[in-house]
Amino acid sequence: MAELLETQKAVPVRQRVGRIHSIESMGAVDGPGIRFVVFLQGCQMRCQYCHNPDTWKLNGGTEQTVGRLADQVRQYQSFMRASGGGVTISGGEPLLQAPFVAALMAECHRMGIHTALDTSGYVPSLDQVNAVLDHTDLVLLDLKLMNPEKHKELTGRELDRILYFADLVTSRGIPIWIRHVVVPGVTDDPEDVDALGRFVAALPGVQRVDLLPYHLLGKHKWEALGIRYQLDEVQPPSDELMERVAAQLRAHGLPVAQMA
Repeated sequence: MAELLETQKAVPVRQRVGRIHSIESMGAVDGPGIRFVVFLQGCQMRCQYCHNPDTWKLNGGTEQTVGRLADQVRQYQSFMRASGGGVTISGGEPLLQAPFVAALMAECHRMGIHTALDTSGYVPSLDQVNAVLDHTDLVLLDLKLMNPEKHKELTGRELDRILYFADLVTSRGIPIWIRHVVVPGVTDDPEDVDALGRFVAALPGVQRVDLLPYHLLGKHKWEALGIRYQLDEVQPPSDELMERVAAQLRAHGLPVAQMA
């Protein structure tokens, strides 16, 4: 991984190559306005409810240069500007390809286009992060659990790097939208929700908290990849559960929105 990052830094900006999972040219849920959303390959987390396990492998997807992507983005400028939208880099985990992301976002800024980073906050190389944040107008941060042991069980990764990333984004003065998936029996424990509320309320840059209901739409991808789906018995949350979690977070003074 380190060798890949160093190699990319040495390549001219528009020629840097990223591995792309997919593109959504007219997205409406990954930041404000109409978004050109680039989903990158690669993720080190193994969330039990992941709906895109096909993004995990860094060597999957297709290769594309910054220049070619920037040219595609330019075609949608009028829609973005009219709606207050922009470009969102998502994944997978986009920070696994930090030099590519930094270069693509820099190109977007040259065109006067708003940029958003959709991330889990689990950063493999902290020295690469600031180059990305230099060209990031908004961070969409997915927070799963504030309990370190439960977080490790759910995602396979430690919580401390994510908390450090949240503090780093805050120190840079970049606005944050928090995302939290409500998984019945997994992420909805009242103590865990209160811990999330306390942590998020202490981040001055948070503009909103989006609650997303757990769903089964990605289960077939696990089966197609021959991976056992560990939450097979878990059903989507009820309206009552979603409202209870929302009310707990609002009690911390947070602006909460329930997403479909």
